[in-house]
Amino acid sequence: MYVSEIMTKASITESASEPIRAAAARMWAKQTGSLLVMDGDTLIGIITERDVMKCIARGLDVETTPVSAVMTRTVQTVSPYTTVNDAARQMAARWIRHLPVTEDGVVVGMVSQRDLVGIFAALTKEPDSIELASDELVRERRLARIESGDLD
Repeated sequence: MYVSEIMTKASITESASEPIRAAAARMWAKQTGSLLVMDGDTLIGIITERDVMKCIARGLDVETTPVSAVMTRTVQTVSPYTTVNDAARQMAARWIRHLPVTEDGVVVGMVSQRDLVGIFAALTKEPDSIELASDELVRERRLARIESGDLD
């Protein structure tokens, strides 16, 4: 199985100068743990939940601190033809939770740790285990919860 079969649409910031608070609000609204930072069509960074926590832990003002102050600038990517297993191994080896998918330098999607867990759980069904549809990704279920107002 390739990442192209499970990747989701990548969420993107408005700009590298967007305040941390706005980026965090966008992550919550999209139910994602990361946002790609783009300059036109060029990927220049990624901001994650961890980066937001780092900003708060350092006492930075989330209203005025730009995304560029805490984003990761060297972003690991994979191609759509990377196997799911290889993507998982790369994420584990680098301690990252979000992996942009690029083709010919263009961002075409995102694979997250949540996506991989959902797929691996669906593929390794044990007797008497919880039923999972292999094509039902975690993010879709989380977005459905938000739209219905069921946030608890």
